[in-house]
Amino acid sequence: MTAQIAHLYALGCLGIVFFQIALIAGLPLGPWTQGGRHPGALPPSGRLMAAAAIPVALFQGVAILSAAGFPGIGWPRWTGWAALGLSLVSAVLNQVTPSRRERAVWGPVTIVMAGLAGYVLIVTQGSG
Repeated sequence: MTAQIAHLYALGCLGIVFFQIALIAGLPLGPWTQGGRHPGALPPSGRLMAAAAIPVALFQGVAILSAAGFPGIGWPRWTGWAALGLSLVSAVLNQVTPSRRERAVWGPVTIVMAGLAGYVLIVTQGSG
């Protein structure tokens, strides 16, 4: 079951990547991100922030897959804990954002993702 949980986490990370790509492309999703400060498409600075989030989300997904023991990855265990830490920070920030839409959508998503990452790291404790 740990492999499936890690897969779900990685899938969530890919969902975040595709959301960031949509933001970079100019879709009017400003109310659902970055505090909801932008009613439509993000300005260039917001799009740069979205672009910076892509490698972070990819890192997180691969780190949790590695922690679950997927062959061929073999990242150090601390990367999984770093991914969990980033997930927890994201969950907190998405709960305190001024954007009601962001709280409603990303709040639950990031809480579940943090739980998935935590599960993988706890269950695999002592295995690497």
